[in-house]
Amino acid sequence: MSPGPESPAGPGDLPPDLERLRTLETWLVLSLGRVREQIAVLERPAGPGRTPDWGIAEAGTGVGTAAAEVHRGDCWAQGRTLRPVSAERARAELAGGMRACGVCRPDRVLNRQ
Repeated sequence: MSPGPESPAGPGDLPPDLERLRTLETWLVLSLGRVREQIAVLERPAGPGRTPDWGIAEAGTGVGTAAAEVHRGDCWAQGRTLRPVSAERARAELAGGMRACGVCRPDRVLNRQ
């Protein structure tokens, strides 16, 4: 049995009348759409299929502590954890002692620029 207008049965935080419930429903649907659009934007890569030029990835064998390495964005050895960084940041990390990937050798290119 559905509650009538005289009987305010139901959750206390919702309006008791149909008109306001429909208004709330519309607002929630629109809000959910906006939230889903923003999630899609954040889950998309930087551009359509854009590969970053440089990145930092955790390296290691799973034994002991992992070490970070600087990679070229298109390096096959980068793993799944590549964080895109600017060329300036990649140079600074290399200068600070971070290892360069032994496969793509970003230090050779970054030190020439």
